[in-house]
Amino acid sequence: MRISGTREGVEAMRPVTAPAAVRPTRPEPGSFAAVLGSLGRELDRGEALAARASRGGATLDAGALLALQAGIYRYTEAVDLASKLVDRAASAVKTTLQSG
Repeated sequence: MRISGTREGVEAMRPVTAPAAVRPTRPEPGSFAAVLGSLGRELDRGEALAARASRGGATLDAGALLALQAGIYRYTEAVDLASKLVDRAASAVKTTLQSG
């Protein structure tokens, strides 16, 4: 498998963050908004990782490939959680509209 070089492959595993001036204020820890924001950041990070991995490049060593696999796994778990959240929210709205 060819990604983007060992050094770039390791760089791909680092979190993608916005500059301090762009970051919104953080909601209270443990609140639904905080969990939703964390899920959104995890989805953004996974999407960036997958995009970097799909560009191609030099062959990665075993450690970088394991890090890539773990990152993609975290991304798929975040996507699965987001899809369940949307499904439950849509079901709750449908139930609310039917009972009213």
